[in-house]
Amino acid sequence: MHIRTNDTVVVLSGRDKGKQGKVMHVDPKGKKVLVEDVLVAKRHKKPRKQGEPGGIITKESPIYADKVMRVCPKCDKPTRPAHKINKNGDKVRVCKKCGAEIQ
Repeated sequence: MHIRTNDTVVVLSGRDKGKQGKVMHVDPKGKKVLVEDVLVAKRHKKPRKQGEPGGIITKESPIYADKVMRVCPKCDKPTRPAHKINKNGDKVRVCKKCGAEIQ
């Protein structure tokens, strides 16, 4: 996958189009990512134990990884990272627009 945990991404389509957020979890098998403050759903939670609070909680839902794109930290534009080998022989991600290395 072209997205990793702690990457900053922008949503390309859907009801949250244009929103930016940090990736909290990546599911490569399901091809989904969990982005904070994107695709927030409300759930009604019933208290299960005595003293446990119930009510309406909000939580993020997974979104398909092909609906988000990585944001370059240097040029602050959405880009799909390219892969190159640096001088040390390590494979690194590189911004296609400005050429900066992405951590």
